[in-house]
Amino acid sequence: MLMLNNIVAIFRRELQSYFTAPLAYIFATLLWFLGGFFFLTLLIGPQGIVTFVVTQEQMGVALPPIDVATEFLQAFWGILGILVLFLLPLLSMGLYAEERKQGTLELLATSPVTNWAVAVGKLLGVVTFFSVLFLPMVLWELIVLVNAAPAFPLSLFLLAHLGLLLLVAAILSFGMFVSSLTDSSLIAAVLTFTLVLMLWLLDMLGDRLSGPLGNGLKHFSLLKHYNNFLEGIFDSSSLVLLLSYSILGVVLTAQSIEALRWTRR
Repeated sequence: MLMLNNIVAIFRRELQSYFTAPLAYIFATLLWFLGGFFFLTLLIGPQGIVTFVVTQEQMGVALPPIDVATEFLQAFWGILGILVLFLLPLLSMGLYAEERKQGTLELLATSPVTNWAVAVGKLLGVVTFFSVLFLPMVLWELIVLVNAAPAFPLSLFLLAHLGLLLLVAAILSFGMFVSSLTDSSLIAAVLTFTLVLMLWLLDMLGDRLSGPLGNGLKHFSLLKHYNNFLEGIFDSSSLVLLLSYSILGVVLTAQSIEALRWTRR
């Protein structure tokens, strides 16, 4: 019970800090601007799916049946996966780096609060903050859903957002660990992006290699398991792997802070 109370306390402190931090508003502006840009571009831009269908119909070209809503939303969710890959390191870079820089991390490391409670509370706080920022984009998607014909499968909609949430948690968890290693937010952001990009590209690397090595690399790819959710495939291995990445980040962060705790004794 004490540990749960500590997690809740850290979570609330972390979440409140985001709503007062200028960087958080910069992140929100980038997320909404870029998300809105790609949303409109994919939908009604010069190469957008609606523009394509309307143009072909006006030209009298016979098209096979196209589920516009499904084609659009899956393309948009694919773009969102790439977008969070680039943007989330900006959100995670200060989770511990700023506390290291200001000297408050030493106080945290030597406090009675366990490293696990701090890491879990921080991760829940930053994931919740991202989820709040993402709500307007869900409303954009619902506009497409209510106008979809045939009706868009609710299961696919829920699976895609579950996959995105798991991907976000994994990236932020790794970012939290990297942030605990340095007092430079910029270095933390760059290293987090590099690490996550490597895990993202394992799928492509696996395609170039044959046999067990190629299959093994693809199994650890963030891209492969995120795409499973986007395609409406509920694969337990994808769920377990993305959750495992989040847990691994928490474990590594707790060990990093424990190492700092020992150096201060």
